Amino acid sequence: MQCDLMTIAPEVTSTSPAAGLLQRAGDLSHLETLHQRLLWLSCWTIHHANHLRKKDERDVKVGGHQASSASMAAILTALYFHALRPGDRVAVKPHAGPVFHAIQYLMGNQTRDRLENFRGYGGVQSYPSRTKDMDDVDFSTGSVGLGAAMPIFASLVQDYLQGHGRAAPLGRMVALIGDAELDEGNIYEALQEGWKHDLRNVWWVIDYNRQSLDGVVREGLFARIEASFAAFGWRVVRLKYGALQREAFAEPGGEKLRGWIDACPNALYSALTFQGGAAWRRRLMEDLDDQGPASALIESRSDAELAALMENLGGHCLASLCEAFDATTGEQPTVFLAYTVKGWGTPLAGHKDNHAGLMTVGQMAQFQQTMAIPEGAEWEPFAAVADEAGLRNFLSRVPFFSEGRRRFTAPQLPVPATIAPTDRILSTQAGFGKILDEIARLGGPLADRIVTTSPDVTVSTNLGGWVNRRGLFARTTKADTFRDERIPSTQKWAFTPGGQHIELGIAEMNLMLLLGAAGLSHSLFGERLIPIGTVYDPFVARGLDALNYACYQDSRFMLVGTPSGITLAPEGGAHQSIGSPLIGMSQDGLAAFEPAFLDELAIIMGWSFDYLQRDGEQDPDPRTGLADAAGGSVYLRLSTRPVEQPLRRPNPGFAQGVIDGAYWLREPGPNAEVVIAYQGVVAPEAIRAAGRIAGARRDVGVLAVTSADRLHAGWTAARHAPDGVSQADRLLAGLPPHCLIVTVIDGHPMTLGWLGAVRGHRTAPLGVERFGQTGRIADLYRHFGIDADGIVAAVGRHSAGRPLG
Repeated sequence: MQCDLMTIAPEVTSTSPAAGLLQRAGDLSHLETLHQRLLWLSCWTIHHANHLRKKDERDVKVGGHQASSASMAAILTALYFHALRPGDRVAVKPHAGPVFHAIQYLMGNQTRDRLENFRGYGGVQSYPSRTKDMDDVDFSTGSVGLGAAMPIFASLVQDYLQGHGRAAPLGRMVALIGDAELDEGNIYEALQEGWKHDLRNVWWVIDYNRQSLDGVVREGLFARIEASFAAFGWRVVRLKYGALQREAFAEPGGEKLRGWIDACPNALYSALTFQGGAAWRRRLMEDLDDQGPASALIESRSDAELAALMENLGGHCLASLCEAFDATTGEQPTVFLAYTVKGWGTPLAGHKDNHAGLMTVGQMAQFQQTMAIPEGAEWEPFAAVADEAGLRNFLSRVPFFSEGRRRFTAPQLPVPATIAPTDRILSTQAGFGKILDEIARLGGPLADRIVTTSPDVTVSTNLGGWVNRRGLFARTTKADTFRDERIPSTQKWAFTPGGQHIELGIAEMNLMLLLGAAGLSHSLFGERLIPIGTVYDPFVARGLDALNYACYQDSRFMLVGTPSGITLAPEGGAHQSIGSPLIGMSQDGLAAFEPAFLDELAIIMGWSFDYLQRDGEQDPDPRTGLADAAGGSVYLRLSTRPVEQPLRRPNPGFAQGVIDGAYWLREPGPNAEVVIAYQGVVAPEAIRAAGRIAGARRDVGVLAVTSADRLHAGWTAARHAPDGVSQADRLLAGLPPHCLIVTVIDGHPMTLGWLGAVRGHRTAPLGVERFGQTGRIADLYRHFGIDADGIVAAVGRHSAGRPLG
């Protein structure tokens, strides 16, 4: 469905949904005043940071986006002060962040000090941030395309909660995006996923200013945009003409003017906007040249009036915006294609180079005069407002802000004991599936709040048992056709509103975005979920931008990468991960583990269910240096290789070591010559190698590393703390200086290669640095030197010339 505001009557009629509010006590006038205030405050904030705030001579340009803010000022005005309700959630275009913060400043949710420190340490962030900004940011934005897609998955989470008994009214999930963001591929992956899940209650408002960072958007893009959204079942509303233009079209000669506007190339429209009224007049008179009604229409206006008419596009016309928003009812996802001028209302309007451009001091002075802002009153929220009392009264009844800040909390769920499977030989991937299946079988509050998801690899990542017990989610019930047709199958594939697995297509970006949205459910909707997502470990990298985005928002989820490494030998190099352990170590907000044994995995999963729910201070724990009280997300790197399991290990020190990152599987003696430190599925090779060299080397130790991430983070934190002692320090403190540490992992050797730096020991790091190939596990381990023979050989090479006996 397409609603084109080119066909809307020139005036808002008494039957329009917007008419009642906009005709009440001059509300439209107040919106116009707010638009001017936001335009000024956003531009002034950026100007102050670049031209007035004291800077170090080494500082580069502070930056900001005055033009991109200006093009969205009216859109944000109409949304926040007219259309939105408290249950709605908004992702604001990154470069329109200053307008958002100006809105919060006017409403008392942002401070002048932080605005004055825009893009400075401790000040307002460059782009809206849930965790770094103090005001009411719903979704962080910054990496273009991701903020646009996030509301789609937030809407899906909202539907999931409703299917599981949440009674709160459904809100609209809104994205304000730039037209250039539509070049991002994840946009279309998200649109397709939304279509699969019968998406509803989502609005996208596209700032169609037809300019990007380096140039002008390709002609005719609007038709492709509209076709793409329509193909996925969205309602398309084209906001092209403002009220002034629609009135002019009704005049004699108006249709000819409209035809000229429709045919005008983007670059020319921008250039004429920058040049102003006289340029518009010359070009229109030359092109229309009818010596009749069209010429008369142009001649009847001054240069200033003509410029105002030609720049009165739908995205800058508050009456048109409010009318369109109010007329858009129902749950169908809707995209508003709002035509705008980049830099509207400023001296930068329309110029090709205005994206990162800044008004000069002279231009700002002219702009200040135009906006009638007295000198010294630049930061005053209501400067130059004629009816301040009336405006304050209007703001007091704006629906969106009527319930105050919209950050919720949810009670923590009790975590039952997590029991490891008793299999003598099993892989960690299969163990993960068995643990989840047992949680599903036993039930309880935690089990009921777990939601799993996977990009088309549900069964192959061992979620099948969980799904068979807990079902798949859909807003409407869908039968399992194979079962209805009595065709034998191990999987129960029926969909219901109460199902607890969300089936995704194969796009890993969508997995990370859904985990990010579900992991904010406690804050966005006041309902806690425990999201668990599984993905083939090598393809964590395909969703890495969205994973980083989710962690940046402090979303809480468990990501399970499995199968991993060259251990997935028959699948070949394309399906074998090398650098994912380093991703786990370097990603903030994500505690990464790679257990070798099932008892370790059970301990880690139990700890993780609690860790995901923590919301304490960032103060480091004096014992580990880690800010565990603050909580975070968790990444498990698991394997398909069955491993013989150790006997029961009830020692509480063992469990603590698993969580802290490492423990001694075989504690070294006081004269240890060699320690073999391993992480993950290569445990049998490390143990076998230690046994082989034990007769030739004294006091050999075997260090089981369960989390290089936490072990390394604790070590670096301790180095910055007075008297800090990390887990790595404690474990390696007793090793004599001559001891050799051989590290081994089915992954990049840098993961553990740093261990020698803890106490200054020689280190021989073994691992995988090149693409693997198809083969048997034994062949690939031998090729990369991470089998027992390779470990023994490394001991011989690095033992100060002492050959093995």
